[in-house]
Amino acid sequence: MLTDIQIKKLPTPTTRREVPDGKITGLYLVLQPSGAKSWALRYRAAGKPAKLTLGPYPALDLANARRRAQEALGEVAGGKNPAAEKKAAREAQKAASSTADRVETVAESFIEKYVKRNVGESWAREAERLLTKEINPKFGSKRLSEVKKSDVHDLLDEIVDRGAPIVANRTLAVFRRLCNWAIERGIIALSPCDKIKAPAAEESRDRVLSDDEVRLAWAAFERVGWPFGPIAQLLLLTGARRDEIASGRWSEIDLEAKTWTIAKERSKNGVAHEIPLSDAALSILHTLPRIGDSKDAYVFSTTGRTPVSGFSRAKEAIDAAIVDAPKDRAMARGEKADDVKSPERWTLHDLRRSTASGMAEIGIPPHVLEAVLNHKSGTIKGVAAVYNRYRYAAEKRAALDAWARRLKLILTAKDMTNIIEFAAARP
Repeated sequence: MLTDIQIKKLPTPTTRREVPDGKITGLYLVLQPSGAKSWALRYRAAGKPAKLTLGPYPALDLANARRRAQEALGEVAGGKNPAAEKKAAREAQKAASSTADRVETVAESFIEKYVKRNVGESWAREAERLLTKEINPKFGSKRLSEVKKSDVHDLLDEIVDRGAPIVANRTLAVFRRLCNWAIERGIIALSPCDKIKAPAAEESRDRVLSDDEVRLAWAAFERVGWPFGPIAQLLLLTGARRDEIASGRWSEIDLEAKTWTIAKERSKNGVAHEIPLSDAALSILHTLPRIGDSKDAYVFSTTGRTPVSGFSRAKEAIDAAIVDAPKDRAMARGEKADDVKSPERWTLHDLRRSTASGMAEIGIPPHVLEAVLNHKSGTIKGVAAVYNRYRYAAEKRAALDAWARRLKLILTAKDMTNIIEFAAARP
């Protein structure tokens, strides 16, 4: 049986050594080669060996070590496992002090490790915006595992109630993808977004501007001017997506080769896209001011460091210009300006659809049209899509040149009975 005097006389071992107490069964004094001493209790729980560390010696002296050992053995007799409970408490305390699974931390990791590496620039920018503006203010300080399905419903209801149902849909989509990514990483076991439906129904738009509307819109683009006027004109001439043009850099444009290359990182579908530039598109680019000295400067920027923003206000200005021009003409003729009606609502994305429809009208084959629009799937599917790596560069150029000629006729209000023939000869 150990005594305090015996403990003090025990020599420092060359390897770890356990000295039994002799009074309390299972109590050991653990000696380390460093000279450190501590108490441990060995016992069996549920038929399996277990070890409970009681504390260091001499901070925990012999008498108190025996007392703690007896208390622990009493718990074991009552069916408990004090070593397992101590480990669980330690892990819980560690988890409580960690921020690794807090929503704002997971969101930051999700953006850096998934979004920026796997999706297009446009979706990445929108995902980061929604996480910052909608999700983090609501859930940021919470652990992701603590976010309930009812919490998600409450967030979506708040967004809908403020009059932004489509934003609610997009917020759900981003948060759902974050949660699925977190499940793959082992951060959570279940997604709070599981089986939650989008709060708002979305109708597929089919708005296409008529020839008269195209003329009015083009005149409005010229009236609004830099930078949004030229952006809208290039959207109509190229069929590109808004952010592909508005966030473009001069380094992407080869004026001699007449091309604008959108890298896969900036493309919505993650596929690099070369846009052949018609003479009409080139003439617009040649008139643009160069903001910033860098070759990699943004084409449309007021600072040279960031692309332009504020498209909602820009679209309002374009709409106002569309209405103001006919009003001015009516007043010049002595007519009532109040009789001029606003055109049916349209969006900048409708310009892309209008370009596609206009090109189809002049006979552009569907597979070439899809190449112009950089659609990832469509008429060429299945095995053919896997093996067909032809990019239709010549056909795309012929198609956009033909569309530019057609657009010129529309803008000058020439006789439209003779449809321009599409002359891309390659089958």
